[in-house]
Amino acid sequence: MPDPLLKLHQVDSFYGRIQALRGISIDVFAGEIVTLIGANGAGKTTTLMTICGQPKPVAGQIFFNGQNIHGLSTDKIAHLGIAHVPEGRRIFPGLTVLENLQMGAIASPSKEPRKKLDEIFDLFPRLADRQSQRGGTLSGGEQQMLSIGRALMAEPDLLLLDEPSLGLAPIIVKQIFETIQRLRDNKSMTILLVEQNAYQALQLSDRGYVLVNGQVILSGDSKELLNNEQVRNAYLDGTN
Repeated sequence: MPDPLLKLHQVDSFYGRIQALRGISIDVFAGEIVTLIGANGAGKTTTLMTICGQPKPVAGQIFFNGQNIHGLSTDKIAHLGIAHVPEGRRIFPGLTVLENLQMGAIASPSKEPRKKLDEIFDLFPRLADRQSQRGGTLSGGEQQMLSIGRALMAEPDLLLLDEPSLGLAPIIVKQIFETIQRLRDNKSMTILLVEQNAYQALQLSDRGYVLVNGQVILSGDSKELLNNEQVRNAYLDGTN
């Protein structure tokens, strides 16, 4: 079996004196979608942020593409090929759609940003129609598309997605999940997904990890987790 693209081994992290992650160990292999599920405050978002260096882990190791990235600054981690789509989108509201996307290209190794822009506009035609519109005037769904598009402009090897469906209408949620599937199937994108909608996340992903109080309590194939009674009772709310 090949080495994982991303490996967290016994990682601890803190916010001040409060321990947020307790010995987290996670593997993500190239070409996979791996999802983290758990209740609010379980440590899902903190895991993604710790991978990106904020907060910095105080124990354990994080390897990306075989390199130990423990302790590196966030910008250096981004330039190694990890892009983060944060919860709440966090676009630049005063910049246009095009300017937001161009900001994402700062960490790109490519010398052809126009080609990447065309790929983003093919993925999200709405963004092509709104290139000159300020980001803050977009709908919530369009802002989520812009946030994902901005991350993809960096041409990452690993995409970290934090709650991409949060606060969106069901029809937009469907489009976002179809886009994630398309990224994996057509672009061979490796994705680590945090998603409150555990059922849809497990339907989409290859494997999953269940977090409780900053610890991994269960992991496995997504189909197995979908059929796990403990997972169903706690996170799937009787969904069939």
